[in-house]
Amino acid sequence: MGVEIKDVEHIAKLARLELTDEEKATYQHQLDAILGYMKQLEEADTSSVEPLAHVLGKENVMREDEPREFPARQAILDNLPEREYDLAKVRKVL
Repeated sequence: MGVEIKDVEHIAKLARLELTDEEKATYQHQLDAILGYMKQLEEADTSSVEPLAHVLGKENVMREDEPREFPARQAILDNLPEREYDLAKVRKVL
């Protein structure tokens, strides 16, 4: 077995978990299985696979960031419960 009980105890300590002996044994087998699967993945030939950031192949489409007038600005200002000049007046938050 690759994962030992002391490894499980160390991980549990880092995660601030209190485990019973039965739970430690269960996690030991589960972690060993996970690491065994990772070992299998390492053996796969990926030399012909191009690296990807994600599988969809899409990129962010951004518009130019230009200042412009917000069309409903006055309507928003008119609906404020309190305002001072062209600003929303709110309570102090400390």
